[in-house]
Amino acid sequence: MIRDSVKLEIKSEIFKHVYEEEEGIPLFKTYIAGNWKASEEFFEVKSPINLSTIARVTRLKEEEVNKAIEIAYNKGRWVIRDTPGEKRLRIFNKVADLLEEYREDFVNVLVLGNGKTRAAANGEINASIERLRRTDMDVRRMYGEYVPGDWSSESLESEAIVRREPYGVVLAITPFNYPLFDAVNKLAYSAVSANALLLKPSLSTPLPALMLARILEFAGFPKEAFSVLPLSGSEIERYLSDRRIAVISLTGSSETGEKVIKKSGIKSFIMELGGGDPAIVLEDADAVYAASRIALGITSYSGQRCDSIKLILAESPIYEQLKLNLIEELKKVKIGDPRDPTVSMGPLISEDTAIELMKGIEDAVSKGGKLLFGGERDKNYIKPTLIEATQENVRNMYLYNKEVFASVALIVEIKDLEQAIELSNGRRYGLDAAIFGNDINKIRKLIRHLEVGTIYINDYPRHGIGYFPFGGRKDSGIGREGIGYAIEYVMTYKTVVYSYKGKGIWEYL
Repeated sequence: MIRDSVKLEIKSEIFKHVYEEEEGIPLFKTYIAGNWKASEEFFEVKSPINLSTIARVTRLKEEEVNKAIEIAYNKGRWVIRDTPGEKRLRIFNKVADLLEEYREDFVNVLVLGNGKTRAAANGEINASIERLRRTDMDVRRMYGEYVPGDWSSESLESEAIVRREPYGVVLAITPFNYPLFDAVNKLAYSAVSANALLLKPSLSTPLPALMLARILEFAGFPKEAFSVLPLSGSEIERYLSDRRIAVISLTGSSETGEKVIKKSGIKSFIMELGGGDPAIVLEDADAVYAASRIALGITSYSGQRCDSIKLILAESPIYEQLKLNLIEELKKVKIGDPRDPTVSMGPLISEDTAIELMKGIEDAVSKGGKLLFGGERDKNYIKPTLIEATQENVRNMYLYNKEVFASVALIVEIKDLEQAIELSNGRRYGLDAAIFGNDINKIRKLIRHLEVGTIYINDYPRHGIGYFPFGGRKDSGIGREGIGYAIEYVMTYKTVVYSYKGKGIWEYL
């Protein structure tokens, strides 16, 4: 399954400054407000391809983290605010140019560090570049308002402007699965609105964030307004309640989101949390097309996506055909070393998730589920898995109640829309849903009743660059990410009232 050994090689001279070779393994420094810090303590970064160490990353000391927060609060939030908006846009476009120039190194890191296929790695880089170039569209949500005073007797002879201002310091916590794009996205909406950013990447995949910091340096981004904090979850907890941090932007699990909220105190939150989406297939859908799109929704990046399809609900007239077509689609998926261009699905990020998946499969079968396809693993490589359940037993299954970050889905036959709505809304999550079919009345009813943030009609869920806003309900999050929409959570309003009483400006009747 694995072609050969895994060794990280970074070819571009621009990155040579940020790491040192030790016994053939790069030891990365970390970036604190313009300075690259190294230490004798480090985290190991392992490749999911064969679970070997491909890099080490500097472990920050408490005083270094406090220093990063202090610089961001005392200086960084003002330096970036004093950087004109048009200059910030130029910087973002320069960063996009540099990502394109050094694409090959980023592809290499995403393939080896994330287990992504080369196509998937290029897709993430393309999305990052486009997101940076589209920060000009965020700007439309940054303008304020004018409020005339003559609509209330108490405010006659006055007027107000409502300004939009940055909160100051944003702490961005990113997951392992899109380590470049999530960092770029949170940087884009936080910094275009003139906030300083503290970026805490996943320790599983911290290298793209550190390489991004180097590119930001070259693009002229205000150094005091950006730091990378490679910390574990338990280590970052002690800083969540720091009053100098005004906003927390988190992409992660529902459990992590709940913990962060409890420990942070009063702040602004923007959180995209757990999902595992339902796909509802109506009787008039194209069974071949629906199966092909749902299969992609299950298997894309090995199911390690918040918007991955985890539950399929199909009306009785189409159920059997859809099931057969879906099995055939899953059979086409080639699993293996993502460096092999013929491979379409690589490994999971760790063995822990593969073990959790196997326990979920065992739980489903023990409760009456029927394994239709998959259910096999080799360390952290898994076959995409499809399990048939009934309306009576599915609610008790672990895979229904808990999002497992792997390529697995439950399929259930439904008799009517009410059953689809009940089973979809019965889960704790409410990120997205997909509907396949043509009956506009049924589709419209589902749109009205499904408790999710986004609904995709005749396609599988995927958030992309956030051109369409995305975010969840219930345990799937707070707020909305997306171009122009995330601005709402990293900026605040300030009302300025001007009184002109007795100045003769207005002569009311």
